[in-house]
Amino acid sequence: MKIATWNVNSIKARLPNILEWLHDSSPDVVLLQETKTVDEGFPAMEIGDMGYNIALHGQKTYNGVAILSKYPIEDVERGLPGNDDDDQARYIEALIASPDPIRVASIYVPMGTEVGSEKFAYKLNFLNWVITRFETIFASGEAAVMGGDYNITPDDDDVYDPEKLHETVLCSTIERKKLRTMMNIGYTDAFRTFNTAGHQYSWWDYRAGAWNKDNGLRIDHLLLTPAAADRLSASGIDRDPRAKEKASDHTPVWCLIDDA
Repeated sequence: MKIATWNVNSIKARLPNILEWLHDSSPDVVLLQETKTVDEGFPAMEIGDMGYNIALHGQKTYNGVAILSKYPIEDVERGLPGNDDDDQARYIEALIASPDPIRVASIYVPMGTEVGSEKFAYKLNFLNWVITRFETIFASGEAAVMGGDYNITPDDDDVYDPEKLHETVLCSTIERKKLRTMMNIGYTDAFRTFNTAGHQYSWWDYRAGAWNKDNGLRIDHLLLTPAAADRLSASGIDRDPRAKEKASDHTPVWCLIDDA
């Protein structure tokens, strides 16, 4: 099963690129972030015609997450369990009912704007809820892939200029500690399992020619429970969509999960 995560930065604005990538890459499951549309506005017909079932948790103009699957989608959870006061559409989770069922989540962690800001405090609180959910899923023993735009670089090898970005948002010590807490529960970073060289990125700012200079950050991750990591056979970052006209500033990150 090929599972990918992709912050598309508006499903409507990137639809031709997304349809082309779905056709060429043929992932079995796709975790989307920043769809930026209410559920009724999602291009379900176009994507459904490509053989995908769809689970949505949308929001007008901002945020929005979705799961696409060639297998039936069951047990859908919209929003982080227990975090009922948060009205931002940043989390959706479901069971992929394949012959070897696997739980997936599409997570859009807030960027946080600036370290120490009110939005940064919201980011840290959101991450606390994510950690709680990670603990619950880990304790279940299920095979699970928790993917998304985490808006955190794991370490300096994931940053084009660590000195320049030291202790700024996406690269701060406190954010990295939150991500490390998730990993220390017992999750595996799928990409790093097969790609140990540094300076491989999943996001490039639209500004200052970042893409052409390869001034990127690795902030999109697929984190696996042990039952999923035991079946992990490959992973990577597909840079091709970022080079397209009207591209998202993110590009897909993928992994292969073998049959049990």
